[in-house]
Amino acid sequence: MRYRPFGAAGAAVSNLTFSIGTDTLSGGRDATLDLLYSALEAGINSYRLDAPDPVTAEVLGEALSHVNRDLVCVSLNLGAGEGRNAPRDFSAEGMTDAIDQVLHFSGLGWIDVAVLQEPGEHELQQSSLTALKGLRATGRIKLLGVAGEGEVMDAYVSTGAFDVLMTPYNIHSDWKIRNRVRAAREQDMAIFVYDYFRDRRAPDRDISKAPPRKRGFFGIGAEPRVKGTADPYHFLYNTPKWTAETISLTYALIDPSIASVIVRAKDKDRLKTLAETPERDMPPGLAAQIEMAGVQPNAA
Repeated sequence: MRYRPFGAAGAAVSNLTFSIGTDTLSGGRDATLDLLYSALEAGINSYRLDAPDPVTAEVLGEALSHVNRDLVCVSLNLGAGEGRNAPRDFSAEGMTDAIDQVLHFSGLGWIDVAVLQEPGEHELQQSSLTALKGLRATGRIKLLGVAGEGEVMDAYVSTGAFDVLMTPYNIHSDWKIRNRVRAAREQDMAIFVYDYFRDRRAPDRDISKAPPRKRGFFGIGAEPRVKGTADPYHFLYNTPKWTAETISLTYALIDPSIASVIVRAKDKDRLKTLAETPERDMPPGLAAQIEMAGVQPNAA
């Protein structure tokens, strides 16, 4: 595992941040603890709680109780629970209760980054910001972050009130996202990214419209193509010893301004593959090939 600077104190976070939620617990408490211990053994020292769920917080707290608390970074999403239809609560009381609940069940002592998850333009009241400042003053939270991809994020970045930006970022990210990352870096914000990979493979294939590959004798060996025009990113799926996901993860880490990439895993095999990726160097010329694919007409 590799590490990058994080925060004004000069701390370092692993290239990967392990995100856990109620879905991570689907295999049971013991399996989740085993998974978290594997993450620690792999050198991951950054963890994100998807929501202030007491059970998830308790399991994470138990796993991290075996290491020096100062050596791990824990972020917590606030304002929106897990799931698309979960209620949103950016009130001072709601966020204070959420943080206190997580600290109570986890025993972590403090939250390193309290993250406001996709707040709307008018959802965050002054009383909420005052409450968050009070939580910082008492040491219950260390830093304040904001997460999302809407245009309102530009306004939140420009305020200078946040220490961390969490944003989607991948090989398809447009200039708006890239400019936002640059602006956040100029504000001395630490940058965490998620949604680093989007699988472009079509779920269906239209054989009738697919021209064949080069045929052998008697026309044997023809292979239909995926319906539609050729994908300029097709090389992501046929690079030896690499998967499209690990290429996308490595590409995100090429940007030195990105502190950590947020990943998810439900089993140790997947976690191992992701944890080993930051140690690998992208094949020569592949980054340039990605950039060239991005300017082709079919890239979107």
